[in-house]
Amino acid sequence: MDKNPWQGASNSRNLEDDIKELMRKLPSQFSLVLIPLVLILVWGLFSSFYTVQPEEQVVVKRFGAVVNVTDPGLHFKIPFGVDRIQRVASARVLKQEFGFRTAGQIDNRTQYSNQDFTSESLMLTGDLNVIDVEWVVQYRIQDPIKYLYQQRNPDRTLRDISESVMRRVVGNRLGSEVLTVGRVEIAMGARDEIQNIMNLYDSGIHVITVELQDVVPPQAVRPAFNEVNEARQERERMINEATKRANQQIPRAEGEAQRLIADAQGYAAERVNHALGETARFNAMLKEYSTVPEVTRSRLYLETLTDVLPRIGQIMMVQDDQIGPLPLMDVGKKAKGAAK
Repeated sequence: MDKNPWQGASNSRNLEDDIKELMRKLPSQFSLVLIPLVLILVWGLFSSFYTVQPEEQVVVKRFGAVVNVTDPGLHFKIPFGVDRIQRVASARVLKQEFGFRTAGQIDNRTQYSNQDFTSESLMLTGDLNVIDVEWVVQYRIQDPIKYLYQQRNPDRTLRDISESVMRRVVGNRLGSEVLTVGRVEIAMGARDEIQNIMNLYDSGIHVITVELQDVVPPQAVRPAFNEVNEARQERERMINEATKRANQQIPRAEGEAQRLIADAQGYAAERVNHALGETARFNAMLKEYSTVPEVTRSRLYLETLTDVLPRIGQIMMVQDDQIGPLPLMDVGKKAKGAAK
């Protein structure tokens, strides 16, 4: 009775030993199943949600097909790789640089790369001059789905189109216009044309602006261009000074001429009016004389004496029996005293 009936005659182990052996093996067997299960649960947990940053949009694909476009925030998806996401910086203003590269910032100052990018920036103008044009294209991703799946490499396409359009626009203008007054018009025209071509490609890119950073002659001919520009500036200065002097002198001469003309017209009017007045007075006198000649003649005689006598000088009379001269008809002096 002290032997295990389940054991053969050759096996001396009892039931208690078998139970202990089984209990030792169970934890190792459970661990082989539990660990993969925990890993699968952790994977499913962390792959069931995602966070979209404020400047991003996320395109959600399910088995390779686009099912949704999500905005910033916390979102959930089917785990275990069923739903996959692609992040697109749709709210960020991106840029592409031509003719130069920004290397970074040191002490809040922009540093540029020392590499040579003249293959991008050297262009031929309409008057067969070579100039060095550096510009920046700023753009934003307007449609994430079109941006990701409409073209293989939309950024490279935008770069090629921008360079082609800029070369054509610069090639249709004179070098002096590109260097001076035509920069704003060139930038606006290039932006519109680049946007139209990107719309034809349906790329989902919106071109915000095109800015000409630096437009200068090539390094080899820059001194000659500077001398030409200095000569043009001097010519413009002299033209402006001559125009200023002309604007000062011409109105002054015109004003003087108008004054002389007005004086002459006033003098002519005065003479004409005086002559007309004299004529009217003479006609009136003639009419009165025809009516009463004696009275008119006496009146004219008296008026003439009244006008002439005050202008007569002092008359002196000398008599034989008198020692000194005597004044006679001192009319002028009396007239002056009366006038005082």
